[in-house]
Amino acid sequence: MAVKPLSDYSESSIRVLKGLEPVKQRPGMYTRTDNPLHVIQEVLDNAADEALAGFGKKIKLTLHTDGSVSIEDDGRGIPFGLHPEENAPVIELVFTRLHAGGKFDKGKGGAYSFSGGLHGVGVSVTNALAKRLEATSYREGQCARLVFSGGDVIEPLTTRPSGGSAEGDRKQGTTVRVWPDAKYFESSALPINELTHLLRSKAVLMPGVTVTLTVEKTKEVQTWLYKGGLRDYLMQTINGEPVIPLFEAEGFADSQSDNFAEGEGAAWCVAFTEDGQPVRESYVNLIPTSAGGTHESGLRDGLFTAVKSFIELHSLLPKGVKLLPEDVFARASYVLNAKVLDPQFQGQIKERLNSRDAVRLVSSFVRPALELWLNQHVEYGKRLAELAIKAAQTRQKAGQKVEKRKGSGVAVLPGKLTDCESKDLAHNEVFLVEGDSAGGSAKMGRDKESQAILPLRGKVLNTWEVERDRLFANTEIHDIAVAIGVDPHGPNDTPDLTGLRYGKVCILSDADVDGSHIQVLLLTLFFRHFPKLIETGHIYVARPPLFRVDAPARGKKPASKAYALDEGELTAILDKLRKEGVREGAWSISRFKGLGEMNAEQLWETTLNPDTRRLLPVQLGSFDFTQTENLITKLMGKGEAAARRELMELHGDSVEVDV
Repeated sequence: MAVKPLSDYSESSIRVLKGLEPVKQRPGMYTRTDNPLHVIQEVLDNAADEALAGFGKKIKLTLHTDGSVSIEDDGRGIPFGLHPEENAPVIELVFTRLHAGGKFDKGKGGAYSFSGGLHGVGVSVTNALAKRLEATSYREGQCARLVFSGGDVIEPLTTRPSGGSAEGDRKQGTTVRVWPDAKYFESSALPINELTHLLRSKAVLMPGVTVTLTVEKTKEVQTWLYKGGLRDYLMQTINGEPVIPLFEAEGFADSQSDNFAEGEGAAWCVAFTEDGQPVRESYVNLIPTSAGGTHESGLRDGLFTAVKSFIELHSLLPKGVKLLPEDVFARASYVLNAKVLDPQFQGQIKERLNSRDAVRLVSSFVRPALELWLNQHVEYGKRLAELAIKAAQTRQKAGQKVEKRKGSGVAVLPGKLTDCESKDLAHNEVFLVEGDSAGGSAKMGRDKESQAILPLRGKVLNTWEVERDRLFANTEIHDIAVAIGVDPHGPNDTPDLTGLRYGKVCILSDADVDGSHIQVLLLTLFFRHFPKLIETGHIYVARPPLFRVDAPARGKKPASKAYALDEGELTAILDKLRKEGVREGAWSISRFKGLGEMNAEQLWETTLNPDTRRLLPVQLGSFDFTQTENLITKLMGKGEAAARRELMELHGDSVEVDV
């Protein structure tokens, strides 16, 4: 093999992206690129954060005839004096520097306690992807203005006294006018229905704040001002007639709370209908979370536990019926508005909330409120119980039908498989667990209703070059195939998936190098011999934590523990503890050598509990089958040492090694 000269890769090969260059090169990492709505929303969210902080009562968005969009608020106005450390106007830093903003400090005395903005990235992304952006700030009797193009200042900061001019100056607030650059977006047109819905929802979540949309071209003006909030909004939005009156309530932690920061909590309104598509909207600090997250899990948990305890109290459950969370939740429409002090989102566009504490936060307020309401309105409670029981009976009947179709010729299940009770594919899952000791903890910690455990001994066989008819000679692979209920097949086959016994097949291995190797061997098995299971979305990888952090009691907060997936999450947890005033080194950090070191409770909390675990779906992504096959041949083929070496030389530097 010819060796490439070292000069192809030298010191000069490394390029450092400055300022807003990363955004322009990879806009999809920072925002949605199908249309400019999200970059406009970044500005709108800043205006909403001012209202959320108690400043400002008006937000006005205008669609101008020249294709630009302006957002105006009457908040405090962005500061425009020189930054004490950066020696540049603060308003310029906000629009030109990634990770510059006023929302990092969540403690007392910070500019914002609760906010949707978290990373200091938002409006600088808007600026980077705009042909032109004009920012005007009114505060302390002054009006400051500066203009950008492609993220660069083209008209430096100018200030003048405000008030009384022909332009109709305001005393305070911010106006941002943006001309999005069409070259960064698939379509330059804003989806007007989505924009209208976004503005309307801001008004709903901030009763008393007037939100206005003006379209210059048609001279159309829409104004939203809600006094009542969630109930009116949900009644106007749901399809079908509610079975019981809408359940609306809220709960927020006070200064005496041991578990949550003052002001954290949620407001919600829930409707139950027998027909029509459920309407489900959730927000965190006014940010719409279209992909849901842990706050929705908390609402689901609170609703389920309250309805279940009501059914048990009144002995309403028929014999042989097992109630599950989705039986209660299936016909629920809701609007949920959570307030979380330091929310952790998935990605910059914040579609999903990942904060683990949010499950407990929302559930702890929803459950007692609904239990009290149901026991005060027993007739409504019984009607809701009927709806949930009917859903459970329908689900169980569907599960039994699938069982009958399998026939009597099912292979004998492997003895080491600890099966689950449920036969419902939408609900049940099997964990392929590395090692018997971890398998023991998993058996004790799992949900017996829906989670099955199959322990695997040692390294699984590399099956990339094993013929299909020789597969079952290996006991581990035989047991996996029989437990799953699907025969091995090729990419062009049409296997019978009616025998599939689990909706989710989850690989659960240690977070170390050996665990990663087992993960790769199992993924190789499924890609080579069970490709349709990957194609139909049944294969998952569980991600157990690598570290545990034990923090001492602080003030009124009791001692606590937190889990980190990797070094990055560990750093974030330690930073949070420092912010909370925990003395450096007062915490203790344990590193799990393997799953076997976790007890049943820890394994449930970190890796098995659907509300708090990290479970990654396995997909082919942008590769087609042949591309992926060629790549895996290089990695897993026995006679591919040379190709493997070349691959490692090309990409070895981009891999993190856990030594």
